[in-house]
Amino acid sequence: MPFENVLMRHTQHAKDAVTENYLKAVEFRYPNWIPVSVGIMPATWVKYGRDLVKIVQEHPKLFPWAVNGVDLDSITDEKNWDPGYRKGRFTDSWGCVWENIEPGLEGAVVESPLEDWENFKTYKAPDPMVQADRGPQVNWDELKARFEQIKQKGGLASFGLPHGHMYMRLYYLRGFENFMLDVATDEPRLNDLIEMVLNHNMRLINKLLEIGVEMIYMGDDLGNQNALPISPAKWRKYIKPAYAKMVGACRENGVLVHLHTDGHILEIIDDLYECGVNIINPQVRANTLEGLARTAKGKMCINLDLDRQLFPFATPQQLKDHIREAIDTLAMPEGGLMLYAECEPDVPLKNIEVICETLEQMCFTKDGVV
Repeated sequence: MPFENVLMRHTQHAKDAVTENYLKAVEFRYPNWIPVSVGIMPATWVKYGRDLVKIVQEHPKLFPWAVNGVDLDSITDEKNWDPGYRKGRFTDSWGCVWENIEPGLEGAVVESPLEDWENFKTYKAPDPMVQADRGPQVNWDELKARFEQIKQKGGLASFGLPHGHMYMRLYYLRGFENFMLDVATDEPRLNDLIEMVLNHNMRLINKLLEIGVEMIYMGDDLGNQNALPISPAKWRKYIKPAYAKMVGACRENGVLVHLHTDGHILEIIDDLYECGVNIINPQVRANTLEGLARTAKGKMCINLDLDRQLFPFATPQQLKDHIREAIDTLAMPEGGLMLYAECEPDVPLKNIEVICETLEQMCFTKDGVV
């Protein structure tokens, strides 16, 4: 087994069937079915409305939360969205200005507070205990109580760090081109900036460990379409030590780490494995099935992000073939594979339906109806 069963040694609560199967897949303990999920963007809900609700309710294995009804009005109300998904501009707690021209999809940082290094002399990072990156601040007492309730019901007490918490936050603060030049020229102030962001993240992680988290989601898009934006050597110099510290703290406390990262990452998958990542969520087109089989299969659990760039244009048969090829290439009886399909508004409604049907048919055994 590539990873010792750190989580089960630290929990006193029996897990329900779905959670236990999930952990079996993560820990290579022969799961009964392939864990699978479908993500639907707010813009997709807005576009398809009730027609999408119908599809969701026809697939309770994928959307168990929808069995008792779907509050479409709440889902499509911009006031309930993360600020980054609302049209217009907003400033996050770090002072980065975001702009979004397409409601329901995430915007981008357009103004960075540290474009001029002179501003770093007086800059102070936000306090993560009292100010969230964006959106409402966490009530830590309520979150601790929710973790305990989840455990009592047999679930997995999980929480996600803000997306772009480390590498991306660095270029949010400096601006992308500035940050690339900082890395290329080994700007001496860069180490201090990294330390500031890392300390912020460690405060969040340590608080989550204190209140009983069992799995932490990290999301940081480390790659471009066809390559890393910085060399593997530079990544190991500047970014890997931060990941080693963040993930290491989780692993030392028996907490699982799920890392989502868009883009090409093949050259650093071994590094992420060395840092202790349990579950990697990579994009298939940027890395190829063969590349992921060569670098990650059997080492850490792969939560494969199926090909979003295929979904809008594929025929039903192409979708089925894609999912079948992914399973044939990466699945093992021991586990180590999950599948994730994210549906943007450019995906035809019929294709969303085919994706859901195919995932249910191919990933669940007859015993997998839970």
